[in-house]
Amino acid sequence: MAEIVIREAQVMDAPVLLAIYRPYVEKTTITFEYQVPTEDEFAKRIQETLTRYPYLVAEAAGEVLGYAYASVYKPREAYDWSCEVTVYVKQKGKARGVGSALYRRLEALLAKQGICTLAACITAGNEASVAFHQKWGYHQVASFEHLGYKFGAWQDVLWFQKQLGTPPENPSAFIPYPLLKATEKVW
Repeated sequence: MAEIVIREAQVMDAPVLLAIYRPYVEKTTITFEYQVPTEDEFAKRIQETLTRYPYLVAEAAGEVLGYAYASVYKPREAYDWSCEVTVYVKQKGKARGVGSALYRRLEALLAKQGICTLAACITAGNEASVAFHQKWGYHQVASFEHLGYKFGAWQDVLWFQKQLGTPPENPSAFIPYPLLKATEKVW
């Protein structure tokens, strides 16, 4: 496999990223979304994410193989130092280091933003995602029964967590991603 290159997502990536996401919506319980978003909606999601967090794309030989991003864990100020992380990889990129390359870069950027705690929401039974997150130092902190309903069945949800170092007693202010890019060379 060619070298994996990580870059920031752009709104114009929406069609190709949506093509990666589509089978997860249509054929799995990995996402609880019922309908595949439109390209415009997906582009809006990318744009909104980039106002606060990184949204990354993995490419090899010019082909997009996956993406990862962070999102708000809870919309209260006290949660500023925590976020949820998400990764989706094209079937062709699985078990080839694509997810790891995305998380490596995402975690480094989030640490620079002052993020201390990462949370990952995984549908029970998604053993590949559980193993991936455990490999990356995440551990299960919660299990919720019958939290989502998709494809005619109730789905249990697992929450995994990772600390990016020891949380400081008095954390510095959270740095939104655009401010981080404006004040520090991140690419």
